Amino acid sequence: MSSIQNSSRYSPILIGLHWFMFVLMVVVFATIEMRSLFPRGSDPRELVKALHFMLGICVLLLVVIRLAVRLSGKTPAIVPAPKPWEKLLATLMHLSLYAFMIFMPIAGWIILSAEGHGVPFFGLELPPLVDKNPALAEQVEDLHKQVGEIGYYLIGLHVLAGLFHHYVKRDNTMTRISLFKPK
Repeated sequence: MSSIQNSSRYSPILIGLHWFMFVLMVVVFATIEMRSLFPRGSDPRELVKALHFMLGICVLLLVVIRLAVRLSGKTPAIVPAPKPWEKLLATLMHLSLYAFMIFMPIAGWIILSAEGHGVPFFGLELPPLVDKNPALAEQVEDLHKQVGEIGYYLIGLHVLAGLFHHYVKRDNTMTRISLFKPK
């Protein structure tokens, strides 16, 4: 299966994964922010935390699929071609986003494992990645929170860059990944 539909757009699979994962990331962030609306130990709080964990694992699974599809084909060219420094920044941004989408779910899995909790996944319980270790859980949780904060900025910069390319530079960056075919 080719990952590129034609030379000017990503494949429908990559386009769908991109936008589905964007929505999924919004929901993952929303669930962890929503937990503060409920008292500690309450059923609603535990539910949104469990959703956060499960959807985070979904991000990990989908990013693996997305990388496999993405690496199996060519990237449609940006027209007009960006300057070398713009290509470098775009590459660094994409690598950062992929690292974020891989690191965060694994860190969450390590936190739950080190706390001695099972990792829920839609009726299943995933095996622990590490033995119970409260000190490790606390360290990884601090890092998870810090990287999560950075994630807001990464995603925001990615969105702003896309809008800049579309409305200021007027290149085809956004139309390559758009859900709708350009006219």
